[in-house]
Amino acid sequence: MRALLVSTYDLGRQPFGLASPAAWLRRAGIETDCVDASRERLTDEHLAAASLVAFYLPMHTATRLAGGLITRVRRVNPDATLVAYGLYAPLNRDWLTERGVAHVLGPEAEAGLVELATNPGSQIPDPRSQGVPRLEFIQPDRSSLPPLTRYATLQMPDGSARVVGSTDGSRGCKHLCRHCPIVPVYQGQFRVVPIDVVMADVRAQVAAGAQHISFADPDFLNGPTHARRIVERFAAECPGISYDVTIKVEHLRNHADMLPLLKRTGCLFITSAVESIDDAVLLHLRKGHTRADFIEVVSLTRDAGLTLAPTFVPFSPWTTIDGYLELLDTLEQLDLVEHVAPIQLVIRLLVTSGSPLLELSDVQSAVGEFDAGSLTWPWRHRDPRVDALQDAAMRLVGSRAGGARAEMFHAIASLAREAAGVPPRALRPRPAAGVPCLDEPWYCCAEPAADDLRFI
Repeated sequence: MRALLVSTYDLGRQPFGLASPAAWLRRAGIETDCVDASRERLTDEHLAAASLVAFYLPMHTATRLAGGLITRVRRVNPDATLVAYGLYAPLNRDWLTERGVAHVLGPEAEAGLVELATNPGSQIPDPRSQGVPRLEFIQPDRSSLPPLTRYATLQMPDGSARVVGSTDGSRGCKHLCRHCPIVPVYQGQFRVVPIDVVMADVRAQVAAGAQHISFADPDFLNGPTHARRIVERFAAECPGISYDVTIKVEHLRNHADMLPLLKRTGCLFITSAVESIDDAVLLHLRKGHTRADFIEVVSLTRDAGLTLAPTFVPFSPWTTIDGYLELLDTLEQLDLVEHVAPIQLVIRLLVTSGSPLLELSDVQSAVGEFDAGSLTWPWRHRDPRVDALQDAAMRLVGSRAGGARAEMFHAIASLAREAAGVPPRALRPRPAAGVPCLDEPWYCCAEPAADDLRFI
């Protein structure tokens, strides 16, 4: 038995979702190859040599990109057992099985992959009906992945760059935000990765050249005590290494006492899924915070000396042109223009298979038939100007990937003001102060740039 694990796209990170199952498979004596198709070529030789080919699908874009490769596996090696695993695999079970995938696993797939590799006839329970399994995590094996220098880097305000590693301190999430793909799979559960395992993975990446670690947990403060212990160990064992985390607005408010500790232990920035500044939209999305909470968190993180990197889903069935302009004005007023990646100003709400958004009558009336090509329920806004603005802004951002944030913000604002029928105005003058950020410009439900597809 020889296993091949394939990743198609993981936000410019070296995929934990290959490294962790590779460690499990190799421990079980299974010869295992890993190919990150966003960074290296997946050859017919790779495919022909494998008895089991497993695709890691952590996000929507990765799933769409896997479609053509699944077809290719069936052509090159029709006898191989095809598996899909990761967060988006169970959400797209029907689409995957129609394409010849024999086994669909969830994000806690390590033990299931070992079972399929050692007993090919096994049937693994559907995580949607049987629940998410509990695993005894072991140190990931990154030995056969491309070096960290091939992945996204951390860009510092002084123009320098740092090599970035990434790891998971936990998986899943105890919250139930309607638009989040984690919810249909984990259903409010989260899993803690033991601190010794987390730190072993961090130390290995630091030894491989990492100067910054990105914790990829959906929410780093789902388990605040666990998080505290991780960052204290991190600072003690990896002095001089920085890190970033993702934390909900709600948790930043409720655990504000943690912010000085994060700063003291090397945290450079916090990504937070704000999504909207409209309280009605936030209620629809079941985010658990308000506009006022977001503004308070901007102040709390700033006082702690931490950079807040808010993310948004600015285009939804509830978006108005005036509301979009208000979002842009608010970001200016809060001095957050440099903190927001341009892609965050153009993202359109994705309604995927199994999404709790489909519970809402407003969404039901906006969507059409499920589109297997995009793996979404496409929706149209009742105001055609909103859809036209989103399309124009997305094309603008796509054509200027890597452009200066302030310039892109001004260009997007000009489009919005034109759509609203109000005169353009100059960007409010602010001191030129950059912020630390990863140079991977695409996020979550946005498609990767064309250059990212060169190996597919």
